[in-house]
Amino acid sequence: MSYEQYHSLWNKLGIDTQKITVGVDGAIKRHEEVFLTQNNRPSKMEYFDEFWRNLQTGRIAELDKLKEQGKPLVGTFCIFVPEETVVAAGGACYGLCSGSPASIPEAEKELPRNICPLIKSAHGFKLLKMCGYTQSADFIYGETTCEAKKKTWEVLNTHHPVHVMQIPQKKDEKSMVLWGKEVEEFNTHIEEVAGRELSFEEMKNATEIINAKRAALRRLDKLRGMYPDIVPISGKDGLLISQISFVDEPTRFTEMLNELCDELEKRVSQKSSVFDSDTARLMVLGTPFAAPNWKLHHIVETSGGAIINEESCIGHRYYKDDVELDGVGTKEELTAKMMQRYKKIDCACFTPNEERIQKIVSMFKEREADGVIYYTLSFCHTYNVESLLVEKALKAEGIPYLAIESDYSPEDAGQIKTRVEAFIESVKAKKQAKA
Repeated sequence: MSYEQYHSLWNKLGIDTQKITVGVDGAIKRHEEVFLTQNNRPSKMEYFDEFWRNLQTGRIAELDKLKEQGKPLVGTFCIFVPEETVVAAGGACYGLCSGSPASIPEAEKELPRNICPLIKSAHGFKLLKMCGYTQSADFIYGETTCEAKKKTWEVLNTHHPVHVMQIPQKKDEKSMVLWGKEVEEFNTHIEEVAGRELSFEEMKNATEIINAKRAALRRLDKLRGMYPDIVPISGKDGLLISQISFVDEPTRFTEMLNELCDELEKRVSQKSSVFDSDTARLMVLGTPFAAPNWKLHHIVETSGGAIINEESCIGHRYYKDDVELDGVGTKEELTAKMMQRYKKIDCACFTPNEERIQKIVSMFKEREADGVIYYTLSFCHTYNVESLLVEKALKAEGIPYLAIESDYSPEDAGQIKTRVEAFIESVKAKKQAKA
């Protein structure tokens, strides 16, 4: 594939043209190996495949047009950052490149080796100037969900403007007062970047746009996991869609996802499944999967399992709640509703965090799943520590459980596959015994 038409754009953004060309070619090849080798894929996945191929080209060109119009471009790593406000200002709020092992060696020139690969990967992409999303961002909105991130923002700020949003670690009254002020300050900052005050109508319209995106993702979630005998789309494809939801234009994304869901509903009615009826239906919990981290899903779904849900920031945690708009008539009321919606996020940064554990058990039962894989990135202490409490709760319910800790490299793929295959066999045996 030729990228010459994008060279001037990449140069304008300070991107290393040679490095990004190699990176894009590698990402496209890996996508083809993981996704295009599947059988019986829904035809409407074509849009999401094409979007992936144009991730660092066509979509970056769209963002650049917004930038030329003075619209704010905000990069972030966290779903606590209120994207509604950025959309209200006519801008874009998106995730950053952070799921590849290729950029980590460069990051380790500045960051310790014993912090999570997501942080190192993102930092390395900035140092290498290989990510159009990072380079396009007016600023990056960091947050305080973990210690490694919190300190990395200080280092990243020496290379790119970073604003830090303080996320409370408890959900008591005084913490929520702090959170309300953080949301208000965020909204004010976006207005300053936009050079004008946002109207209530703009804020409401943007909230409706993002609510619609979340509703479409919930629709996909139901189709993936709520039909015990039918899985109309692979977990890999579901993950790819969720990853794209963080970078695509939201209205277009919602339209295309709903078209896909229409196709999936027909598949359900026709009992057309992408997996055999005896395939183990598994939920994945824990650390989010930043693209192109597809390792676990690929291993599971080439080992006799199907992933029907991701309980993470890239999955259910992101789209499970809307901002309630009934009876809202002012910006202040809308901001309060935004604060309430984001308060419901059950990130492992909170203590205590019983609602997350309760949600996991409830999700498992609702979906009639067969087992759970708790996945954490190496050195992700927040989710690693909380896994003990989750494991105890799941075992008390008799729910099959497998813990996997990994990074982005392919080196442990064989070991993980062996463990996953053994787990799937045990899950199938338990299922057959019940039958």
